[in-house]
Amino acid sequence: MSRGDTAHSAGGLLQIGEHVMTVCNACRYCEQYCPVFPAMEDRLAFGKADLAYLSNLCHNCGECLYACQYAPPHEFGINVPLTLSRIRLQSYEDYCWPKCVGAAFRRQALLTTIALVVGFTSLMLLSRRAGPADPPPAGTFYAVVPYEIMVTLFSGVFLFVMLALSIGVWRFQRAIQGGPRSTGTAAALRDVLTLRHLHGSGVDCPSGEEKRSPWRRWFHHCTFYGFALCFASTSVAAIYHHVFDWTAPYAYTSLPVVLGTVGGVGLVIGPAGLLVLRRRRDPALGVTVQDGLDESFIALLLLTSVTGLALLVLREQAVMRTLLVVHLAAVLALFLTLPYGKFVHGLYRTAAVLKFSAESRA
Repeated sequence: MSRGDTAHSAGGLLQIGEHVMTVCNACRYCEQYCPVFPAMEDRLAFGKADLAYLSNLCHNCGECLYACQYAPPHEFGINVPLTLSRIRLQSYEDYCWPKCVGAAFRRQALLTTIALVVGFTSLMLLSRRAGPADPPPAGTFYAVVPYEIMVTLFSGVFLFVMLALSIGVWRFQRAIQGGPRSTGTAAALRDVLTLRHLHGSGVDCPSGEEKRSPWRRWFHHCTFYGFALCFASTSVAAIYHHVFDWTAPYAYTSLPVVLGTVGGVGLVIGPAGLLVLRRRRDPALGVTVQDGLDESFIALLLLTSVTGLALLVLREQAVMRTLLVVHLAAVLALFLTLPYGKFVHGLYRTAAVLKFSAESRA
């Protein structure tokens, strides 16, 4: 059994992380694989902030595990991906705001997700009952959920999420000793947007020893850019409504619908593909450490995208009313979990890559 398998408390986890990084720093065989090892070599000691920085800089490609001469079953039991996965998961709870919400979500991610969807669905159904008793005309979304209620719910959740994300990123940046300097920012952002480090030193990402494929990187791209396109669709629709006074639903050829359709397809392909890959990747890479967070996030993404696409196709049918309520509830639940789940690792990782870029040029 490796040292990482005995970690239970946060203090014990940091001790294991310090041990693993110290051994790696003495060996340095993997220094060409990813930014984690050059960043590690710049340090003589590994405190909590250093380990949080290195763990979020890690893209969990797995190259180092299969190259390590001290990996299990060696008595040293060095497993960098697993150790950094555990520390990375702990960092989400350490820097989030408010911490009590992050702790609750981490311990009961799936249950919390279900409760949020059910709760928001109930609110939407209550708002429907408060509206007109007659069935709404086909395709009129605001006749199902009044516009004022929709705006109030989404505005409140959005402002809270933006505040929580901002505080979390600020705390993380402060912990790793301030925000990034301007040097190398463009190159670092390019690395982030292209997921350059996701495949380690090779062309493709390992899913096991001697097993490589590009799918993990491509499914991440589908998920990220699908989410971005859906957000852009919502933003354009808001401009249509408030600036031009054009009321939804919009034509199938309109910009909000096209952006939302392409983004929705990406948010089906990406999360579904990642869910399949998770079941096939080597468990030694630490893929089971975040089961609750990862799978609840993937489930919300799939529920949001599938109901959104179904709503687009069936918006003239009577089932539209039910689909709209479930879709809006899923979107609200998704937004509310962003500061505490899988989404926030993208922000922390961006901050870590920016810091590494600045350090490497210092």
